[in-house]
Amino acid sequence: MLSEIITEQMKAAMKSGDKLRLETIRSIRALILEFEKSGVGRAMTEEDEQKLLISAAKKRKDSVEQYRAANREDLASKEEAELAIIQEFLPKQMDESEVEAVVKAIIEQVGAKTPQEVGKVMGAAMKELRGKADGTLVQTVAKRLLGA
Repeated sequence: MLSEIITEQMKAAMKSGDKLRLETIRSIRALILEFEKSGVGRAMTEEDEQKLLISAAKKRKDSVEQYRAANREDLASKEEAELAIIQEFLPKQMDESEVEAVVKAIIEQVGAKTPQEVGKVMGAAMKELRGKADGTLVQTVAKRLLGA
């Protein structure tokens, strides 16, 4: 369970004095607590954990882009370091060739042939690849394979 792992990692970060790691892990813990208090009325599932971590990672990626656009390399590198810590808790991300193989299979499965059918492919692809591959990469591969 993610909350137990986060608690252990938080203790280890406190002992080691790694402030950035501690701060990042605390932010993940806050997201977990927020979910638990949201009134969902159920325990957090593995899918919920992945969504939470993916969302946190995406926010860091977006921040890196914005800081770089504003020439704030100091802040961008901090966000990248936080992103690396968050990615430790996510499943290993697939590379482009692995994503391409899955997307090709899905294209055949749904019978998509035109660029207008990217949405149909994306729905099935993200269901299968959620947490394993970045959505932007999946979309890029799908568009390329359908000739968009």
